[in-house]
Amino acid sequence: MILVAGPYRSGTGDDPAKLAANVDAMNEVALTLFRAGHLPVTGEALALPLLETAGGAGPGTPLFDEIFHPIAERLLSRCDAVLRIGGPSAGADEMVRQARAEGKPVFTDPARIPS
Repeated sequence: MILVAGPYRSGTGDDPAKLAANVDAMNEVALTLFRAGHLPVTGEALALPLLETAGGAGPGTPLFDEIFHPIAERLLSRCDAVLRIGGPSAGADEMVRQARAEGKPVFTDPARIPS
């Protein structure tokens, strides 16, 4: 199981179209990993539906802060590796730091992940 970590809010100004584009980028890479025989996951795939259920809390709200990054942190503790994609992202960089602290491999190129 590989966590795909990339920018979600970074550089978007919280524009919904840009946020969606970042999720799409992570999902595209996740599909590549799936086709290579892995189980790819993203924190967004779990956090965003929970946020909607909790009342549709948007980025920067206390409810968002309560759910969004903690989901990814908990998820990562159950993953075997991290694939870091995209540009600057404090959250994705934190996932890399946590993975390394837990002794998990961190990749930056999906082609370098063994099948």
